[in-house]
Amino acid sequence: MTLIYTYWVSTALLSALYLSSAALYATKRDFVVKAQADLGYHAPHLVPLMILVKILGPLAILTRVSLPLSDLAYAGVFYHLILSGMAHLGIRSVKGAVPAAIGLILLVISFATQNYVRDVPSPYGFHASVNP
Repeated sequence: MTLIYTYWVSTALLSALYLSSAALYATKRDFVVKAQADLGYHAPHLVPLMILVKILGPLAILTRVSLPLSDLAYAGVFYHLILSGMAHLGIRSVKGAVPAAIGLILLVISFATQNYVRDVPSPYGFHASVNP
């Protein structure tokens, strides 16, 4: 029972992190473009794509309409969080890397517990052990 709560809480918090980030990208576009430029990324045309990705990633994980798509979303979120954290650390902004670190922790917990909760297990996740 604890693993069920652990999965849903970590997945819900990870989704909330991504959806709030998408809302920030959508409502504060100029701020986001400036923040990305401060990180060394001068590509304002990527903001709409990032909004879409930050919505579709958690949606694929939460709904799990397709197991391969869900696993791909986990991988995409993992790489995004690693790259985001490294970009902030690259300019010595430890404070800016904190959300990525929190997201990574939530992602690992969600991914590690998904097979204990979902009906169709991911071949890449940990398998629920059956007590003999």
